Amino acid sequence: MSKASIESGFKSLPEDGARAFRAIMTAMARPGKILELNFLTPPEPLSPAAGAVLLTLCDPDTSVKLFNSVSNKEVKDWLAFQTGAVTTEAHLANFVIGSWPELNPLNQFKKGDSKYPDRSATLIVECDDLKNSGMALRGPGIEKVSYLSLPETEAFQINNAQFPLGVDFIFCA
Repeated sequence: MSKASIESGFKSLPEDGARAFRAIMTAMARPGKILELNFLTPPEPLSPAAGAVLLTLCDPDTSVKLFNSVSNKEVKDWLAFQTGAVTTEAHLANFVIGSWPELNPLNQFKKGDSKYPDRSATLIVECDDLKNSGMALRGPGIEKVSYLSLPETEAFQINNAQFPLGVDFIFCA
C-alpha cells in the first residue's frame, strides 16, 4: 500500500467528514444545486468530490463497484484503507462509480423493491464538467425549476418513472 493511500484521506476527519456529509445531503435534498467538495486529494483518477463522497458514505458494511475509468490498484487500496468498503460486481453494489457511458444501462444496478425501496444503488457519476444549464429539473426540493448539465435525458426519465424505486445519482466533476 502506498503512502498516498494512507495520507490522502480527510485531513481533519470530524470537520471534513461533517462538511462533506452536509454538502452531500444538501445536494440530495436540492436536486440541481452544485456544491464544492474540493478539500481532499484522492488518488487519480478520482475527482476530489468523488473521493469525498466515497469517504463520507462508505464503510465496512458497504460494497462499491469501481468501473474502469476510476479503477486502479491505488484507488482500490485507498478505498479499502480509508473506508473498509469492499469492491464487488455492479448488480450487488451499494455504491457505483464511473463515467456516464460505463454506467449504462441503469438496469444493471439494484433499484430497491416495494418493501425496501431504499436498498437501491447510488451512482457516483464522474463528469468532465457540471453546470447549472441544460436539463430542466422539477419536483421535490426544487422551488420552481433548476437546471443541470446532465449527459442525457431518457435514462433519467425512465429511472424517475419507477419511483419510489430506481437508483440515486451524485454527479461529481
